[in-house]
Amino acid sequence: MKVSASDPANAEKYAHLSTLNRAENLMLVTCDVRDVAALESFMQGCAIVVHGGTPFQLAVEDPQRDLLDPIIQGTENFLAIANRTEELKRVVFIASVASYNTSFPMPHPNHPTGQVFSEADTPWFSAEDHPYGQAKFLADQVVRKFIKANPDLSFEITTVSPVFVMGNSLSPRADSTSIGMQYLFKHKIAPNQFVEMLFADDIAFSVVDVHDVAEAVFQAAFRSGLHGKNYLLSSESYRISDLSLMLNQQTPAAEAALVYSSTLATNDLGVAFRPVLETLQQAM
Repeated sequence: MKVSASDPANAEKYAHLSTLNRAENLMLVTCDVRDVAALESFMQGCAIVVHGGTPFQLAVEDPQRDLLDPIIQGTENFLAIANRTEELKRVVFIASVASYNTSFPMPHPNHPTGQVFSEADTPWFSAEDHPYGQAKFLADQVVRKFIKANPDLSFEITTVSPVFVMGNSLSPRADSTSIGMQYLFKHKIAPNQFVEMLFADDIAFSVVDVHDVAEAVFQAAFRSGLHGKNYLLSSESYRISDLSLMLNQQTPAAEAALVYSSTLATNDLGVAFRPVLETLQQAM
């Protein structure tokens, strides 16, 4: 098994991988999706490839350079190389709910209030939304267009689109955006205008457990007949104030709501999504 890494020599950064079952079969390989030669070398001999895209980033110096270009061009490079990788049988893209709604965590502007959003509904894109959301949406459009333009592929492409992922990390590192947001919600810290807005408006936030995302990716990688599908991965939605309560081992004040449907993922991938209360009360 190969895993792409930005700095394989950094033993501390990847130490948690050595504790996994069959870790002796794991290879860390330097690879950047913008480097066509390195990416082609990486994919040689692979039957299944999971493409995780880019790290979840909100604060960047240059959105075009740091988010839009790497994500979109990287996806284009990956698909071109996949199309000439003879051994390839299946590709799984880990996308984002932003592929359906670039305004997330805000509601889909044109969707009826109170109606659960599903894969059958019309996606929303706005150039006014955060560049990360825009990039994930546009990268997914690249994938959809590629599938449409290549009806006779020798491999299957399946996409999973999680809402905000919460839960514990395998790594002791605490520098990921997701873990950082959990910390801010738990301690009611608002270091920037975006988080201030989330607290001030007490936004309803859709959450999915990291274990359920991992299970969905695994199932998508090993089940056939899913070509061209993009699965929303979501559990329940709670207001920010209730997320804070649950992260502090308290009971939420309001009932959970359903904003994004997980029915298709449950039916096709067999994922039983955990209640948010369970996820957050077990979070570090």
